[in-house]
Amino acid sequence: MQAKLCVAVILVAALGGCVTPAEQRAADEGRCRSYGFRQGTDPFANCLMAVDLDRSASQRARLESSFYGPGFYGPGWYPYRRW
Repeated sequence: MQAKLCVAVILVAALGGCVTPAEQRAADEGRCRSYGFRQGTDPFANCLMAVDLDRSASQRARLESSFYGPGFYGPGWYPYRRW
């Protein structure tokens, strides 16, 4: 019984940080509206695109830093990890 409870708690904690695409879109739209852009205009669409590109770049940087680690590319190193 305790194992099931432990698994349930871990599952709830893991899924608690998940954001659905609809929630992410609403947050992005709110962010662009807070900058003063009106929905349905080209600048608003550009703002949404810039926010999405920024998020993608952040995710890519976070992935690269976690995989290779800081300072991986030093003298004599190859661009792949030696296992």
